[in-house]
Amino acid sequence: MPKLIVALDVDSFERATRIIERLKGIDVLYKIGHEALFRYGEPLIASLESLGLPSFMDVKLYDIPRTVAAGVRALVRPNVRIINVHALGGAAMMEAAVEAAAQRSAELGIAAPLIYAVTVLTSLAAEDLGELGLSGGPGENVIRLAGLARDARCAGVVCSVQEAYDLKSFFGAEFGTLCPGIRPAGTAHGDQKRVATPREAALAGVDYIVVGRPILEAPDPAAAARAILAEMEGVHA
Repeated sequence: MPKLIVALDVDSFERATRIIERLKGIDVLYKIGHEALFRYGEPLIASLESLGLPSFMDVKLYDIPRTVAAGVRALVRPNVRIINVHALGGAAMMEAAVEAAAQRSAELGIAAPLIYAVTVLTSLAAEDLGELGLSGGPGENVIRLAGLARDARCAGVVCSVQEAYDLKSFFGAEFGTLCPGIRPAGTAHGDQKRVATPREAALAGVDYIVVGRPILEAPDPAAAARAILAEMEGVHA
C-alpha cells in the first residue's frame, strides 16, 4: 500500500503546525516544498525533527553536480527520508546527489535519505512537452529519464500514476515511484493535469502519494487523510 505524504504547502509556520497537530497519530510523511522551505523552513524542520516525524524535502535540485551535492549535504537531517532532484540535470548530477546523501549521513551517523529524481511534472500534459523541445509523450520521456535515474543509483522517481505501472514493469518493483497529482474522486484538479485517485495509485503499485489541498482545505484534515488511507487499504485487503 502506498505511503501518504501530506504536502505542507501553506503560507505560515503556524498553519503548518496546526495541520501537523490535527494529523497527530496518523501514519504520514510531511512534504516540505518551496513555499514552506523559503518562508519558515528551519523552524518547521526543527519541529518535525523534535516530534520524530518523517519528511520529504521537495526541493527539485537542478544545477551543476557540485552545487547539487552541496545542497543535498545541507538538507540531510534526522528524519529526512526523501530528497528530490531533477532527472533533467543528468546522470552525473544525480550520482553526485546520491553520493552526497550517503557521505553526509555517514558523518552524522544516521540513515541516508532516499534520492528521487523528478521526471515530467504532473502539471504538464503531452501538448506542453513540444514547447519544451521534448519529443514523444509523457510516458516515453518518463521511462527514458527513469532509466538515467536508475543507472545513477537513485532510489526511484517522481512521476504521475499514469506512468507508474509501466515503470514497475520496466525496472522492477524495488524501483520506487512517488506520485503527486493525487485527487480523491470529486475534488478539483487545480493546476494538475495528469491526475489519479488514491485507489488508482494503489492499483498501480505506487510507493508514495503526495496529497495537499484535498487534506489541507478539508473541514477535518484528519478525516480526509484517513479516508485516503482507507481507500488505498481497500485495494490490498
